[in-house]
Amino acid sequence: MRHRIPLAALAIGGLLALGGTAAAQDETADLAKAAQNPLATLVTLPLQFNFNGGVGADDRTFFNLNVQPVVPFPGEKWNVIARAILPVNSVPLGATESEFGIGDTTLTLFWSPAKAGRLTWGVGPVFGLPTASNPQVLGSEQWSLGPSAVLFYSVGKWTMGGVVSNLWSVAGADDRADVNLLTAQYFFNYNLGNGWAVGTAPVIAANWEADSGDRWTIPWGLQVSKITRFGSQPVNLLLGYYGNSEHPEGSADSQVRFQINFLFPTKGK
Repeated sequence: MRHRIPLAALAIGGLLALGGTAAAQDETADLAKAAQNPLATLVTLPLQFNFNGGVGADDRTFFNLNVQPVVPFPGEKWNVIARAILPVNSVPLGATESEFGIGDTTLTLFWSPAKAGRLTWGVGPVFGLPTASNPQVLGSEQWSLGPSAVLFYSVGKWTMGGVVSNLWSVAGADDRADVNLLTAQYFFNYNLGNGWAVGTAPVIAANWEADSGDRWTIPWGLQVSKITRFGSQPVNLLLGYYGNSEHPEGSADSQVRFQINFLFPTKGK
């Protein structure tokens, strides 16, 4: 005997299937925007691989892996966002040799309003910690401190904003140069849907202790990113290219950036 499924049941089943797809798409879109927001209350672990080309007279590549954990501490009125950058570097020396090891760590704490709309901001201190495995080549041997601020705005499919900080050395080796370093990053992202986004996020730096001609690093470029999953683990994959229109003599003139960002959304959200 053939069993007939009522048309109403088929229609309801179809709507449920479409609803599940829509819910998954909404979750992916929310994760994409959260990954672009420096102040999101989302635990993340970005691993950023930077291949900096054109270094020195021998046109070598300076490899840099930034391990950048982000841990938020949500509060009733204020959130505290802890962001660290631990660099693992391979610095070219001469024509063939390189020095591989850990560089100096940067730790930033942002205080941000817990209730925020499309526009979100945060302020706090930034610390430079002399953690380099080979201080003479990979570090500054200076303890540094300064202010940092961040602004984030989201409207429609766009996210944009910037992060700026300045570090000054407050203690350290007397025979090493003082630290007076400005770092600024602006970003624009357009979310295409299904977890895809295209944008730009160059990191501008100014070493105020250097001569005027060797002070600035100013990159320009584009990047594309995609929210996906490794099994049940959501990740944001990113690939970008940046060329430096201005940079200190002997430093990199371009950068290829590849990033794997592991996202740990709160259960139930």
